[in-house]
Amino acid sequence: MSREVCRAAAIALTGLEGETVMVEAAVTQQLPGMAIIGLPDAALSEAKQRVRTASAQAGLALSDRFVVVNLAPASLPKQGSGFDLAIALAAIAASRRLPTDRLAATAHIGELGLDGGLRRPIGLLSAVIAAQALGFARVMVPAECGAEARLVPGIEVIEAATLLAAVAWHRGEPGAWGAAPAARRAPPPTPSPGTDALDMAQVVGQPEAVDAMVIAAAGRHHISLTGPPGSGKTLLATRLPSLLPDLSPHESLVASSIASLGGSSLDELVTRPPFESPHHTASSAAIIGGGDSRGIRPGAITRASHGVLFMDEARDGKCTF
Repeated sequence: MSREVCRAAAIALTGLEGETVMVEAAVTQQLPGMAIIGLPDAALSEAKQRVRTASAQAGLALSDRFVVVNLAPASLPKQGSGFDLAIALAAIAASRRLPTDRLAATAHIGELGLDGGLRRPIGLLSAVIAAQALGFARVMVPAECGAEARLVPGIEVIEAATLLAAVAWHRGEPGAWGAAPAARRAPPPTPSPGTDALDMAQVVGQPEAVDAMVIAAAGRHHISLTGPPGSGKTLLATRLPSLLPDLSPHESLVASSIASLGGSSLDELVTRPPFESPHHTASSAAIIGGGDSRGIRPGAITRASHGVLFMDEARDGKCTF
């Protein structure tokens, strides 16, 4: 590969689906500066400031010429700060300070801080799952979310605490990085304490209603609960998940991927069927989901995937969706 154009792999997410993005960097004979092209959003366009500052803090100053970064394919919109690591490494390689041997074969996922530290981007677990499905054998992630990335079987995880550590790994030097070999299968799930605190066995009486809930759980059927206030509709609905079995490995990964679209890191897989109960005044976006330039936000319907969605008061026409 030419040293004039250096490429590092990254993952673009559209919901839970991912696509490979090759971050191309080249140095041109222009005044010092940096440009990012290839349909970046506002957060991604600002990466040029984060990358230049973080690189300088790490002692890896970029070329004093103009650095052009292209996100290929250019027709695919890209969102978020998860491309920072790939952009920085491609730009450093284009500045002739990094070997390119493993840049294109490794999926890089991480946000850069101004001090050169690596942070978790939203949807990291989904991005790692997508990288594995796209055929990558290795992924590099921030060290703080290495445990989350290791939940995905079949892919080697490189954990780097800083940009300098990521560069050290690519150079084959010691540093603040660690490597976890690809696991053949996901680690056995650990049920969270209190997962089954609400149990159908707590319902006293109403044998016909309990039998109906058992049938609905066994066949994965919808069920409509009607009756006067205080008759036990909510009591029964909130205990329906206790009748469902643990999630299968595939279902667990899907549910965990949806949970990873939040801002916090996951230390273990979601193992029990989720339960969602949106308020009857919830908006359409809260129930169905939505998104903007910052990314896709799953609604209650998505978050209840492989679990239970309880639409309280829906029959009375009080829901706004």
